[in-house]
Formats: sequence, C-alpha cells, structure tokens
Amino acid sequence: MKVTEIPGKIDWLIFFIATALLLFSVPFVYSASAYVASQKFGSSEGIVMNQILRVGLSLAFIILFTRLDYHRYKHYAKLLYILGIGALVIVLFVGAKTKGAVRWIDIGGISIQPSEYAKYALVIFIAAWLSDNFNKLNDFKKGLLPVLGAGALVIGLIALQPNFSSAFVISVIVLSMLFVGNVRLQYFITILGIAISLLGIYGVSAEYRMKRIMSFIGMGDSQSSNYQLEQALIAFANGGFFGVGPGQSNQRDKFLPESYSDFISSIIGEEYGFFGIFIMITLYGLFLYRGLRVARFAPDRFGSMLAFGITITISAYAFVNVGVNCGILPTTGLPLPFLSYGGTAVLFSAMAVGILLNIASQSGMFPDTKKSS
Repeated sequence: MKVTEIPGKIDWLIFFIATALLLFSVPFVYSASAYVASQKFGSSEGIVMNQILRVGLSLAFIILFTRLDYHRYKHYAKLLYILGIGALVIVLFVGAKTKGAVRWIDIGGISIQPSEYAKYALVIFIAAWLSDNFNKLNDFKKGLLPVLGAGALVIGLIALQPNFSSAFVISVIVLSMLFVGNVRLQYFITILGIAISLLGIYGVSAEYRMKRIMSFIGMGDSQSSNYQLEQALIAFANGGFFGVGPGQSNQRDKFLPESYSDFISSIIGEEYGFFGIFIMITLYGLFLYRGLRVARFAPDRFGSMLAFGITITISAYAFVNVGVNCGILPTTGLPLPFLSYGGTAVLFSAMAVGILLNIASQSGMFPDTKKSS
C-alpha cells in the first residue's frame, strides 16, 4: 500500500480517545489481572508487559494506517475477504480448543483470533460492494444477494467455532451497513426478520446458551447460569460513586472470572466507581459521534460506508461488553475495545482507527481540507 502525505488534518479527538483508552488499559489490566496472574504465574509482570507491548504496537499501527490512503482497500477488498474466510476455515481444523470453543490459531507461540480480522475484512468488502453497486441495490439477486452471502458465510463460520456473541454482533454490523446503504425498506425488513429467526434458533440450539437466555429473562437457575453477572453487579455496588480505589478491587480475587478481559468493565466500576464508568462511556460515546461525523463528510461513498462500518463495529463491541457487565444483555464473552487484555482484538481495532483517521483527513470536516475523489 502506498504511504502518502495526509491531505487534510488529523481528527485529534478520535486520536485522543483511542490513545487514552489504550494507555488506560495498562493500569486497568494490571489491577484486574493481579490475583489471577499471581496464582498462575507467580507474578502479574508477564501480563502487564504483554499489554504494554500491545499498546505500543497499537499506537504505532494507528499512526501507520493513518498515512495509508484508504482508497487502496477498495481494490483489495475481495482478497482481504477471501483471506478472512480462509483463516476462519483453518481455525476450525487446527485451532486451539479453549473452554469448548475453537477460536485461536497458535503460530510460533503467538495466538491469533481470525474472527477479529475477518470482521474488519467483511466491513471493507461490504463498503466496497455497496459503493460499487449502489444502482443495483433495488435488484435483490444482483445487488443484495452477493453481499448477504458474504456476510452469512463469515457469520456462519464464526458460529461454528462456536462464538454466538461475535456472530450476533457482526450480524448487527452487517444489518446496520445495509440500512444506511439505502437498501429498500421492504428488503431490509425481510432480511432483518430472517436474521432474527436464524440467530434465535442458533441461540437455543445449545444447552448452555439456552440456560443463559432463560436466566436472563428470569426463568432459569440464576445461581448456576449467571454467576459472572452476579459477581459483576456486586463489583459495581462495591464501587459506589467514586470507587474503592485503584488496585483495591475485591471481586477480582477469586470471585469474578475473566476479570481482565470480558468483565473488565465491572472491575473499572468497582475501583473507579460510577465516575470512572461515566468517563469511559463518554469516551466511547464521543468516538461514536465523531466516527459517524467522519462517515457523513467522507469524500466518497466507499469512505462513508467504511467509516460507518468501523465506527459501528468498535461502538457495538463496547456497548455489548458494558451491557453484559451491567446485566442489561445476556451474559456473553466479548472484549471491551482497547481496554480489555488481548492481542488480536486490540491490534486490528487500532488498524481500523488508523483507517478511520485517514478517511477523516480526506473528508470535508475541516474548512481547509481538500476533498479527494
């Protein structure tokens, strides 16, 4: 890809939000992982050093991808998508099995989660397709069926891992992009109905998923099915308004599983209180607002759809994670973007933010920015 001079200005708000979240992840992960790391490894230094390394790489990726002209991704959209499908197929056969799911590929001691790449590859593919076939979207067979097939293949392969939470969120992302892509309302309602039906059938097809759903609606054994949620809510209650203080969490010690990944929001709530959670949600809210603004002022349809897809992807993951931690959504496992401990997720999200910043730099958001075609 060609590295170019940025033709406009940097959207410093988006850059600041992503950078702040990444930097804050270090003390958050250190605190949330302290007990587990000391029990498993004798020290939390390994986890913290890994997080620091990933934060450094993520910041470098943001800067690098900010300087890569986003128009190039359109030319490689099909290739990127095919690579994503290939990775999702490979993980089903050679992936490492963890807690009954096959989601990771170990390469030279490094674990890679293909679904994190595949979701952004799908966003790029859909953005390219919708921009190239804008005039065909009223034709279901020629305009919509190919993009629906592409989305269904990614979602289906992720569901086979099994990974219901990611399959669900990616379905929401695809539907959102179709909605703003000016797909006929009649088609969209039909697609939405089919998607809800298929996700519903998949959701109740396994006993453990069924137990979580029943527990969420108050009809199951909450003690066995919603243990994590109960402990997360206790953490929020302990935190009150200002929290118990950095590093003083009680729930992370023995009580709350996945405290530094899927349930890190509750540890933040316990240690920093409502005030800390409010700041965190405000940052994600500002990211959503600014990202949608980039999509609105993007210089072309591809840039607009790509900016929207990236913004919705990161925002949806953040909303679902916080929603699960607070009990307004069924318990599931999704990382909190930029803040949860993890490698593949944070690195690909950082690349996506860099792409978003490049679109912003070529947009009409700034008075002295020249639009490109």
